[in-house]
Amino acid sequence: MVDQLVTPALLRWIREQTEAGQPPLALQEAMERSGWEPGVAARALAEGMRPEGAMPRALPELCVPEGLSQWEDQGGHAVQVLASLQHPRVAILGQMLSPAECAALIDEARPRLSRSETVVNETGGSEVNRARTSQGMFFQRGETPLCRRIEARIAALLGWPVDHGEGLQVLRYAPGAEYKAHYDYFDPDHAGTSSILRRGGQRVATLVMYLNTPEEGGATVFPDAGLSVSAVAGQAVFFAYGSPEPSTGTLHGGAPVVRGEKWVATKWLREGHFE
Repeated sequence: MVDQLVTPALLRWIREQTEAGQPPLALQEAMERSGWEPGVAARALAEGMRPEGAMPRALPELCVPEGLSQWEDQGGHAVQVLASLQHPRVAILGQMLSPAECAALIDEARPRLSRSETVVNETGGSEVNRARTSQGMFFQRGETPLCRRIEARIAALLGWPVDHGEGLQVLRYAPGAEYKAHYDYFDPDHAGTSSILRRGGQRVATLVMYLNTPEEGGATVFPDAGLSVSAVAGQAVFFAYGSPEPSTGTLHGGAPVVRGEKWVATKWLREGHFE
């Protein structure tokens, strides 16, 4: 495969199109139709949408969860570290949830599913977006006994306070559904980010827990790392990003489900107390 370079001419084109009012999703789709790899297109957009001449923000490196290892909770539930990378900071975890917990979380979430939304960078609100074609719902933190048990396990495993996390989000991907490559942090250069950060600061890490095993497809992909994590019931993928910059290498997406369906539960960790 020929390397695709992000050239000054490409960045100028992105800035011109952005100033003309073209939304980022339309620009990414146009680039992909022209043959650009999705990961390269997303990185180019992140750089090109920064004001010309501006440097990446010199933000302090946030403290992120560390110390992942073989771990067992007070009830005897053991979580295994199956694989890990240092850059990007990614770990694949086995037995994060039991089969009974996976089934129960699906049952609790199913009646409340609706079309998933994404953050609107200009306002801090959310909206339905063609880049994300799943159904989803949010639990309030600690909403049910099952949520509290899972959240306590995550906090103990990652060494991160329960109140420094958002509530669990459960998503269902039907055949053909996907989530195009994106970052989970909130871009500091976007107008709506300041209002989002008032509720606990930046996101610093993500834990995606697989609640079932699709018949085919649905992997979590990390283009910068050349990594594809298969969705396997009970397993999870954890990744941390100490600063809101593409240099963290945490560009990721959900590959389309080919057969069957995919259920996941996502936990986002915040820099501070999340309200």
